[in-house]
Amino acid sequence: MTISSRLGLAALALTAWAGFAQAETELVVLGTGTPVADGDRAGAGAAVIYNGKAYLFDIGGGVVQNMIKASGVKGVAAPKDPQGREALFPTIADQLFLTHLHSDHILDFPELAGTLWWRRDGQMQVYGPTGAQEMADGYYTMLATDTNLRINSNQPVDNPENFKVNVSEYDKAFTVQDGDVKIEGFPVPHGDISPAFGYRITTPDKVIVISGDTNYSEELIEMSKGADILLHEVISSEGLSGLPEFWQDYHNHSHTTTEELAEIANAAQPKLLVLTHILNYGAPMDGVADEVRKNYDGEVVMAKDLDGF
Repeated sequence: MTISSRLGLAALALTAWAGFAQAETELVVLGTGTPVADGDRAGAGAAVIYNGKAYLFDIGGGVVQNMIKASGVKGVAAPKDPQGREALFPTIADQLFLTHLHSDHILDFPELAGTLWWRRDGQMQVYGPTGAQEMADGYYTMLATDTNLRINSNQPVDNPENFKVNVSEYDKAFTVQDGDVKIEGFPVPHGDISPAFGYRITTPDKVIVISGDTNYSEELIEMSKGADILLHEVISSEGLSGLPEFWQDYHNHSHTTTEELAEIANAAQPKLLVLTHILNYGAPMDGVADEVRKNYDGEVVMAKDLDGF
């Protein structure tokens, strides 16, 4: 083999390695908050990034600003070919999956859909529970004056329909296949709100499960078995015990206590358990993960906004 041939093969190998490296999957936690206002935590939101594409899960208040921060993009000059977190810039991110329609999971939907929509290459895709279309219709009404002015004034708009979103509604389990990424929505019990979904995301190198808001769920355990990452909501058992009885009853039917989450993790055995949507109610925030660790000896991390895994 000639030297030039060897160099050519080496270049091909390096290119293949670089492509593989770019395709590594990352979970970015965009918001760890709850309906309880907290200046340090945005509402619920997360993204799975694979091969330069972002898949968003929930879009609570403050999540869009965190997307912009995480993307590292300055101004409006968003790259056309993102390689990693650049894919989180609002004009690029075009796949949104909703767990349910509680306010702390959707308040930034108008901001995501409406931000620089005239710079999008196409319409955003939205997947979620029944009611998502009504939410989108409300966004159209809310921004009707703005969109009409932008489309019908002298502002240059090449894609006048891109403020609209394509909504797919579901009332039972569903699967979305996007190339070699598979996203499975499965029902979870979240008090009186139905349907509510968790998501299992499978890429060539990782399996990530996002619980959404849920009580203890056998189906979630099955979907989480062997996952690389389980991103799960939690409420402090210590904090819950100090609440009035009616609030204890509500949360016990709607959320997962630290004790219950330890049971789930012991059954599912994820490689990494990441806590989010953390309700502590007076218990030390830093102690919530320790409450889980009392009954579970796997790796547990309490997420902060913009953490990546």
